[in-house]
Amino acid sequence: MPERAIIVRVMRYKPGIIDPPRFENHEIVIDEERTVLDCLETIRTNLDTSILFRHSCHHASCGTCAMIINGVERLACITKIGYIEGNVIALEPLRGFPPAGDLVRNMNGFFNYYPEPYNYIRHSEMLPPAAPLLEIKEFLRFENCIECGACVSACPVTDKKGDFMGPASLAAIGRELEKSPERSDELIALAGGERGERLCERALRCSKVCPMGVYPAMHIENLRKKRINA
Repeated sequence: MPERAIIVRVMRYKPGIIDPPRFENHEIVIDEERTVLDCLETIRTNLDTSILFRHSCHHASCGTCAMIINGVERLACITKIGYIEGNVIALEPLRGFPPAGDLVRNMNGFFNYYPEPYNYIRHSEMLPPAAPLLEIKEFLRFENCIECGACVSACPVTDKKGDFMGPASLAAIGRELEKSPERSDELIALAGGERGERLCERALRCSKVCPMGVYPAMHIENLRKKRINA
């Protein structure tokens, strides 16, 4: 497989040490089939052990490696070098979250506006002809959202109105409404509050960057219609 010489520009930040934030360049040679996450691990192993970034699953299931790659929110673990134009890869942390260090953001506030309780399990549509085993009544699966925060970072309202609950929370409310229609009044009121869907500017960037096809903008629009017609 072809190798490629690239420059990885990493946004560095450590309070009181690398402050204010600045880019640092690292030159590496790497196989084009490798990913941006592989680049970061190569740098940390061979060039700079102090670099901070988050990762876990390596296959787009955990969402922890979301970052801004050449200006676009992506998952580093599935963004292959061969699909990136040019030989410079600029990496920045997600917007809309407090800084922690380098490419890491403090994600504690991400769940502040999720509906409580929120059921992460839903009916599975993936095995319609299959008969459930005797031990279970039906096939279930996790929700598609992997809580990576890419949609929050891409949302133009996040920087302008920090009190906006954000597209991920609104999508979660929309999914919970679909599963629990008996909670309609409660959930529509939550989505229609001062921090809710009324702040959305319909930029659609949240849906464009979502790696799992959740389409938060669609849920936000559905919630808006339900609030207006309530």
